[in-house]
Amino acid sequence: MPTWLTVIASSFLAAAAASALIVAADILSGRRQAMWIMDVVWPVTALWSGPLGLWAYLRWGRAGSAQAASEARRRGEAPPSKRQPFPVLVAKGTTHCGSGCTLGDIVAEGLAAAVPFTLFGHRLFGRWVYAYAAAYVLGIAFQYFTIAPMRGLSVKDGLIAAIKADTLSLTAWQVGMFGWMALARFALFGREIPRSSPVFWFMMQIAMFLGFATSYPVNWWLLRRGIKEKM
Repeated sequence: MPTWLTVIASSFLAAAAASALIVAADILSGRRQAMWIMDVVWPVTALWSGPLGLWAYLRWGRAGSAQAASEARRRGEAPPSKRQPFPVLVAKGTTHCGSGCTLGDIVAEGLAAAVPFTLFGHRLFGRWVYAYAAAYVLGIAFQYFTIAPMRGLSVKDGLIAAIKADTLSLTAWQVGMFGWMALARFALFGREIPRSSPVFWFMMQIAMFLGFATSYPVNWWLLRRGIKEKM
C-alpha cells in the first residue's frame, strides 16, 4: 500500500476511535440514553463516521438522554429527541440500522479469518455471506429492543415487528457497503486488501458512509409508514 494512503487511513481510524471514546465517556458520565440501545448506537456510529458522528451526537444525540426525556415528561411534553426535524430522525434511524451492520461486519471478519469461505471463486463474496448473516441477527436484535418495549409487544410480535422494520433498511445498507468494497477490491486495488492494513479498515469506513446513503431513503419510507420507531 502507498505510504501516503496508509498515513491517511491511520489518521482517520485514530480520529474515529477517539470520537467513539469521547461519545462513550459522555454517555457514561451521566447522559445515558432514554432508549438504552442508543448507548450502543452512538459510540458505534462514531467508530465509523469519526468526528462527524461525534458532532451529530453532541448536536442531536444528547437530546435523547434519560434526563432530558424525564424533564420533558414533567412538563407534559414529548421527549426532545422525538421533536427533532424529520430528516434528523431518519438519520438516527439509519445509524441505528448501521450499528448492527458495523458490529456484524466486525464479527464476520473474525469469523472469515477463522473459517474461510469462498464463493464464486472469491473469499470476498464468502465474507459477505458472513457479514450479512451477522448484521441481520444483530440488526433484528437492535430493532427488537427498540420496538418491543415501546409498543409493549410480546417476544413473538416484537420479533415480527423488528424483522419488518430492519430487513429492507439493513439490506439497503449492505448494498451500498458491499458495492464500495467490491469497487475497492476489483477496480481501485485489483487485489485483496490485507486485513492487517489500516487501509482495509479505512475502506470499510468509507463503505459505511455509502451504506448510510443507500439506506437513508429506505428509512425515510419506513418512518413515514410507521414501520420503524423514531429514535
